[in-house]
Amino acid sequence: MAIIFACVATLAALLLPAAAQPRGEPGRGGEPIRLVALGDSLTAGYGLPQGTAFPAVLEKALKAKGYNVEIANAGVSGDTASGGLDRLDWSVPDGTDGVILELGANDMLRGLDPAIPRRAIETIVERLKARGIPVMLAGMAASRNLGADYAEKFDSLYRDIAEKHGLVLYPFFLDGVAGDPSLNLQDGLHPTARGIEIVVARILPTVETFLATLPRR
Repeated sequence: MAIIFACVATLAALLLPAAAQPRGEPGRGGEPIRLVALGDSLTAGYGLPQGTAFPAVLEKALKAKGYNVEIANAGVSGDTASGGLDRLDWSVPDGTDGVILELGANDMLRGLDPAIPRRAIETIVERLKARGIPVMLAGMAASRNLGADYAEKFDSLYRDIAEKHGLVLYPFFLDGVAGDPSLNLQDGLHPTARGIEIVVARILPTVETFLATLPRR
């Protein structure tokens, strides 16, 4: 009897159309989860050898834990949040299962009014949600020499957007790396390859939480 049930189950799986085949636990086995890392130079891997940028290292770390995931690098050095919004449609193609959004650092470095990246990042989130694409938000922290008022307005935009839209939030992308000369390039702004490894190690549990929220297909 067990053999008969097994044969029936196998036949049913073969007869199901591809779209109806289960993906199983999100990110594990079956069809790969397709993520896009949408960001600036911190995502793009400014000054780093090929294959050591954040998306590639994160993908490798997730695969080492058994996740079947592909992460596209949609980082553009120098991009502000508004720049990311301008290229959103072609940076995040149809069929994307989720987006890790890392933008705003260049807005802060240019001293732009925090209302500008707030508006752009929230618009990105809203447009992706309208397309049915979940978002994980990676926050940034303002340099304290810009003043307490600026820092509060800038830092809070990530928390506010995440709370408003029910997003998984990683509060500070450069946690554990920012300000450490040994983990940054000579410009003091961009992580070394070792710095990226630390970024990935710290953000990994939050990314796993995000993967668990993705809808099964």
